Amino acid sequence: MALGLARIIRSLAGLIALVIVAAIVLFVLGANQSNGIVSAIHDAGAWLAGPFKNLFSIHNAKVAMAVNWGLAALVYLIVGHFIASLLARMTPRRRPVAV
Repeated sequence: MALGLARIIRSLAGLIALVIVAAIVLFVLGANQSNGIVSAIHDAGAWLAGPFKNLFSIHNAKVAMAVNWGLAALVYLIVGHFIASLLARMTPRRRPVAV
C-alpha cells in the first residue's frame, strides 16, 4: 500500500516539475502567449511556482523566471522524492520463504 503511494507521489512530483520546466522553456523561447496551450501551460506553471515568484531579483526577465521557477521545480522533485522514500521505508519487507 505505502509502496504504491510512494510511486504516485514520486510520479506527481515529476509531473509538476515537468509542467514548470515546460513553462520556462516556452517563455524563454518566446512562444506565443495568446495560444491556448501555451497560455494553459504558463498559467499552470505560474500557479505551481507561485511561492517562488521573485525569490531572486534578476534584471533580465527570462533569466529571473528560469532561476526562480527552476528552483521551484527542483524543490518539488526533492521534496516529492524525499516523501516517497519515507513512505517506501515504512513498507514492511517480506522475507523469502526457504524451501
